[in-house]
Amino acid sequence: MSGWWNALADPNTQWIMLGSMLLGLCSGVIGSFAYLRKQSLMGDVLSHAALPGVCIAFMLTGTKSLWQFLIGAAIAGILATFGIGWITRHSRIKQDAALAIVLTVFFGAGIALLTQIQHNGNGNQSGLDKFLFGQAAAMVPTDVRAVAVVTIVLVGLCALLFKEFKLVSFDPGFARGLGYPVVFLEQLLMFLAVVTVVAGIQAVGVVLMASLLITPAVSARYWSDKLNVMVALAGTFGAVSGLIGTMISAGGNHLPTGPLSVLSATALFLVSVLFAPRRGMLSVALARLAARNRIKRETAATWVERKEEAV
Repeated sequence: MSGWWNALADPNTQWIMLGSMLLGLCSGVIGSFAYLRKQSLMGDVLSHAALPGVCIAFMLTGTKSLWQFLIGAAIAGILATFGIGWITRHSRIKQDAALAIVLTVFFGAGIALLTQIQHNGNGNQSGLDKFLFGQAAAMVPTDVRAVAVVTIVLVGLCALLFKEFKLVSFDPGFARGLGYPVVFLEQLLMFLAVVTVVAGIQAVGVVLMASLLITPAVSARYWSDKLNVMVALAGTFGAVSGLIGTMISAGGNHLPTGPLSVLSATALFLVSVLFAPRRGMLSVALARLAARNRIKRETAATWVERKEEAV
């Protein structure tokens, strides 16, 4: 226990914890809108599509900078979204197949570029080999400050445009009828998801980032029917997942923080599935048992009344 507390008292661990919590917060908030728009797989596509953008940004600049990676991955993510839209509009291919095509093409290109960078002899020094599965321990205070700025901007935009995002998520046709720029808002939500993915792939990796983007939102959906409450809960669940993941990682030896954060989010999801007040399996089972008992009592009372009338 003392070793665990000593690890948490370390400034580096505190920076990693703060970065993981901020990442979980913005992932939960942005993921809520992606989940409601039935675009859960889009987070997986964007995370994999970000890899070639990160690699190209490093090849052009030769330095490891989160802001440069953000620009490169954002461009790659935008190209991926436009590619999906072009395929679905100009062919008979459905959206799920278009998502799979774009994911594999961009991820294959990213792996090829990553291999080329590592063969040049500076891939390990750049840390790009850790972007596949993430390495939160490689985060430095500069990265955490960048994540903090990204989180403030993303959460602020969601709060400022909450009504517009709500309309686009639930009824884009109605929003279009009211005169809202639906296409722009949809592309803005997609861009915010790209920014969230880029901010998190260093800690979680491109393989697991989609889980951190969607799992807190799905967990929050079990607890509330109100969107504002759901978004707040999703951000809270994401932040708690980052906190728990960092604490477990600090108390163990060579345990990765990113995957542990994803596992913590999954544990919160299981708790939500089982114990949520209205939609949880336990609540549903108790409600069905109460309804069954009520029907039995009503049936018994009706049978007694008919028997008394017959007498």
